[in-house]
Amino acid sequence: MDLLRRHLSGLGKVLLGYSGGVDSALLAVVASDTLGPGRFLAAIGRSPSYPEVQWRAAMELAARYQVPLLELDTHELSDPRYLRNATDRCYFCKSELWFRLGEVARAQGFDTVIDGTNGDDLGEHRPGLRAGRETGIRSPLAELGWSKEAVRAASRGLGLPTWDAPAAPCLSSRVRYGLEITAERLRQVEQGEAFLRSLGVVGDLRVRHHGSRASVEVTPGEMTTLRSRWGAVERFFAELGFDGVELDPRGYGRGRLLALAPEGS
Repeated sequence: MDLLRRHLSGLGKVLLGYSGGVDSALLAVVASDTLGPGRFLAAIGRSPSYPEVQWRAAMELAARYQVPLLELDTHELSDPRYLRNATDRCYFCKSELWFRLGEVARAQGFDTVIDGTNGDDLGEHRPGLRAGRETGIRSPLAELGWSKEAVRAASRGLGLPTWDAPAAPCLSSRVRYGLEITAERLRQVEQGEAFLRSLGVVGDLRVRHHGSRASVEVTPGEMTTLRSRWGAVERFFAELGFDGVELDPRGYGRGRLLALAPEGS
C-alpha cells in the first residue's frame, strides 16, 4: 500500500474518473487519504449507461470515507458512433468521459487525471484504453503492475466493502454488438438484473440483450436458485418487453458478446 501512496503522491493534484467499482474505489479511498481534499477529487460521469445501483454504492462509499466527489453528466448517447454499438463502442464512451473530466481538470488546476485500469485489463478487449492513452490519462494500478487479485487483496486489507464486489461494467456492455444502444434497452437490462438480484442471485450476473430476446448468465452456484424461480423470471421479462428469456447453461462468461459480433463491426 505504501508503494501506491508514494506513486499517487508524485502525480500532483489528482482527478479520478470514479465509478465505484473495485479498482476506482480503492484509488478513491487511498488517494483521498494520501493527498487530502485540496489535492484530490473523484468525479462520477452520469448517463443512462451507468447502473443506478452502482451509483448508489459509489455515493455511499464516498460518504463513508469522506472522499471529495463531483458528479457531472456525460453525453455518449448523443454520439451516433456510440449508438451504433460496434466493437469499438467503449472508445467513444471513454472519449466523452475524458473530454468532460479534462474540462474540469483545466478549470480547477488538476495536474493529472487517473483511472482505475489494472494490470489484467491491459490484456483484454478494452477499446476505451486507447481513448485514455490519447488524452494522457494515467493508470496508477496498471503502472504498478497490480492485478485484479492484488487490488481485491489491498481493498480487503483496508476493509473496503467493494473488495469482493462482482465486475460491473456499463449497461451498454450487455447489448449485443450491432444492436443499437437506446435508453429503453438499457432500462430493460438494468431492471432485469435488479429483478434477478431481488430473487437472491448473488455474484457475477449479466442480462444479455439480443433484441427481442434476452439471455441470463449467472455463476454455477446460482443456477439452482434461478431455475426454481424461472416462471417468475419469464413473466417479468415479458413485462419488460422481451419475447423470451433463456438461462445460459454455460453460466457467466466475460466478453461473451464479442464472439457474436457481426463481421467487420
